[in-house]
Amino acid sequence: MSTDRKLIDPERVAAAVDGLGDRAVIDEWARRFSVVADPSRLALLVSIHYAREISVTDLAAATGMTDTAVSQALRLLRAHGLVTPQRAGRVVRYRLADATVHELIHHVRPHAAPGGADR
Repeated sequence: MSTDRKLIDPERVAAAVDGLGDRAVIDEWARRFSVVADPSRLALLVSIHYAREISVTDLAAATGMTDTAVSQALRLLRAHGLVTPQRAGRVVRYRLADATVHELIHHVRPHAAPGGADR
């Protein structure tokens, strides 16, 4: 590590630089967090988490969104690798595709809904 600045704690600076790792990973997570930052998309992710797998129509009913709005949001969530579709005949159900998002939801909504078990 080379710097023209006078450092107070060079070891801490080195640890911080090591912790940052590959900047491309930081950039990708910043993009993913911007996607998750939308309340409607976050509601979809939380709903998918607790349902495990759920269709567009059922997600719309659960979140109070239209089927079209859910489909558009899911397209973006898929593009960022946050959800994945699972086809069963003519029904497509969505599930979380990312273990980190699964863990994040436990911080956003740490307890199960009344009558349900946390998964």
